[in-house]
Amino acid sequence: MKKILLLLLAVVVLGVLQSEACTSILVGKKASADGSVMCTYNIDSWGACHKMYRYEAGKHPAGTMRKIYDRDSRVYHGEIPEAPETYLVTGNINEWQVAIGETTFEGREELIDNTGSIDYGSLMDLGLQRARTAREAIAVMTSLAEEYGFCSSGESFTVCDPNEAWLLEMCGCGSGSKSIVWIAVRVPDNAVLAHANQSRIRRVNLKDKANVMISPNCIKFARERGYFKGKDSEFSFCDAYNPPTFGGRRLGDSRVWAIYRHLTTGMDRYLPYVEGKLPMSEVEPLPMWIIPDKPLTVGMVIECLRDRYEGTPFAMDDDPGAGIYDSPFRPQPSRYEDEGVTMFHERSVATTHTAFTWVCQLRSFMPREVGGVIWWGNDDSGMVAYTPVYCCANRVPHCYNDPKADAYTFSDESAYWVSNWVSNMVYPRWSLLYPELQQVRDSLQASYFARQAEVEQRALELMKSDRNAAIAHLSDYSCEVGDQMVKRWRQMAYHMIVKYNDGVIRQEENGQYLRNSSGFRPRLTRPGMSDKVRRRIHQSTGTRFEVPPTDTLDASYM
Repeated sequence: MKKILLLLLAVVVLGVLQSEACTSILVGKKASADGSVMCTYNIDSWGACHKMYRYEAGKHPAGTMRKIYDRDSRVYHGEIPEAPETYLVTGNINEWQVAIGETTFEGREELIDNTGSIDYGSLMDLGLQRARTAREAIAVMTSLAEEYGFCSSGESFTVCDPNEAWLLEMCGCGSGSKSIVWIAVRVPDNAVLAHANQSRIRRVNLKDKANVMISPNCIKFARERGYFKGKDSEFSFCDAYNPPTFGGRRLGDSRVWAIYRHLTTGMDRYLPYVEGKLPMSEVEPLPMWIIPDKPLTVGMVIECLRDRYEGTPFAMDDDPGAGIYDSPFRPQPSRYEDEGVTMFHERSVATTHTAFTWVCQLRSFMPREVGGVIWWGNDDSGMVAYTPVYCCANRVPHCYNDPKADAYTFSDESAYWVSNWVSNMVYPRWSLLYPELQQVRDSLQASYFARQAEVEQRALELMKSDRNAAIAHLSDYSCEVGDQMVKRWRQMAYHMIVKYNDGVIRQEENGQYLRNSSGFRPRLTRPGMSDKVRRRIHQSTGTRFEVPPTDTLDASYM
């Protein structure tokens, strides 16, 4: 009994943590500037030192078993038969340019099957290791979950290949059932879909078998449980299995809205929905997908992942929580109490607790060895420069899989730790330090985009005669730029410690610090506070800090 109670507590705690975790974007191949399918994944996980996962391809004799360990808890769930053949997986992309990500929507608590054997993270890995297309991956994932039970809460899975982008939503049917309900919808080639911890699939054309897949029990089970009463054609997976709450709208779908507003006009009409305060009967839900005003590049997708609600009603730089450095960040947890009232912080796409973030670029018009690339970064998506790793690479950049680093061990060779080191200097002094980080980040990012065509052209030439040489070339490049990024981030960390020490700024010229006439002390600038912060302090403190008009403050006091 004690074990069961502890397991249930773990499930509840995990659900609370995951409820604000992860953001994903899917881009159809006609919605991209180069004809690639693109998808993204911000895995937001407090304190988790996730590395770039790597699974080598292999062939397995009959009787080989695969052990299943929970991605989040590392708890052993049991084992299942291994597939006869498995494919190379690097991060969240496999050698066939299949990419899988997710966001958790929890759903109805009573539907979680804590007796199932496969969690959401293991299900993604299994799909990547066993599928050559997105449709195959969906078949693998749903069949395994149906056979062995799904022990996570509700999930929205991104499942893409070079030709198609799919959203797969799934949840269990209750403790001990070992059954699941699921639905999968193909994103139109000219569309963009985002999801962020709220089910996104509402009414779809169930007769469109080419673009919609659904479990045989999905609607029937919803009726049996009283979640749905209409005609089959009126069925909405979202409304049945994850009815939008204030949290789902304001902390989840608000991120989708923030992404869509970068890509098309007219999104303000959905503000009443994402604000979350009016009942659903009085608001218009977000569209499942949008048609972007212009085709997207990888850089444009990355900019969406860096959104912090700037210039919107949800911006976090103009209330007392912003502090004297106009910070768009707030301490966790995001829910808190004051005088018996529950309060919250806004939840933006870019956030402090991202463990890793990526954009996958999947191109059907290239050999798969060159066409599939995962643009990877550790830590906050708004702070990092993404570097490319190719889907058939023969190794992972050291900085993304440093064996010395873990959640409790700092390493200055680890992208996770070096990126967090810099970010955690910038967060509390945002307006002072962020512009410098932004300049370094954007300069590196631009250089990687500029080199991509040249690097890939060389790989294509090598592919004509020597596939292994092409793979080695791309692998060397991936490791080169990963190492370059971490080295530059270390330099920035050292630089910031010196330049911004004690809240002043040491003046520079041509990369050298300026000194006073004796050379003993640096020349300094004291930046003070922005006009907005000065006004906020003045308005909240009245005359407390006003110098009497008949007096002055001598510089010696300063």
